[in-house]
Amino acid sequence: MANIKSAKKRILVSNANAERNKAIKSGVKTAVKKVTAAVESGDKAAASAALVEATATIDKATSKGVYHKNTSARKVSRLSKAVNEMA
Repeated sequence: MANIKSAKKRILVSNANAERNKAIKSGVKTAVKKVTAAVESGDKAAASAALVEATATIDKATSKGVYHKNTSARKVSRLSKAVNEMA
């Protein structure tokens, strides 16, 4: 356990940031699952709409520093490829 006041504060700030990052990552996973479900069901319109929302969610997570730029680009690319290959 930290004894110094600044170290105690860093623990609190670190925990708050970790919770925030966890929530953002969870939102990204949910958006990706929605796209995947729409692709598997074969509904191109729903998949396209879900892709737009997922892309926005992933980009927002990247701008907040939760994901690296290349990680988000890879995620968006794979989702786009899945939707585009539907038909």
